[in-house]
Amino acid sequence: MDRSFISNEITRLEFYHSEIRPQLKHYFLSDEQLQYTAHPLDAIAACENVTDRFPVMILYDEKPAGFFVLHGWEGVKEYTDNKKALLLRAYSVDSSFQGKGIAQRSLQLLPDFVNKHFPEINEVILTVNQQNTLAQHVYKKGGFIDKGAREMGSKGLLFIYHLNL
Repeated sequence: MDRSFISNEITRLEFYHSEIRPQLKHYFLSDEQLQYTAHPLDAIAACENVTDRFPVMILYDEKPAGFFVLHGWEGVKEYTDNKKALLLRAYSVDSSFQGKGIAQRSLQLLPDFVNKHFPEINEVILTVNQQNTLAQHVYKKGGFIDKGAREMGSKGLLFIYHLNL
């Protein structure tokens, strides 16, 4: 897979590659954050042997500062009939990098990243827990729209957000 990246200043998105794995052992998320997302190492393990899950690193000054997975039809079909959509899942920013605007910048970079690597995709969808108000705010500032769709998840009510590309 092409490991090229999309960047702005010192924040950039790049597909995960195994050389970065040792640095992820120091990636920290609080217990509160882990209620709503997976640690990158766990999410990467879930991607192994699955052809439509693509782990992506958020790098800040060349250090792993955040992470997410783009999941194809098998992940997104539960939330939409749009076969040209991807599901953004397991999104997080390492605790030591929070408060620097990295989340918002990474979401601003997302459309160009998706357009470059998945040119057939016209929408990114994510789910966010009703209780996770901080993440809701970040996603909305990043351009995602709440169209009112809801699903019950294993940890409570999920809001489904959309980003048209």
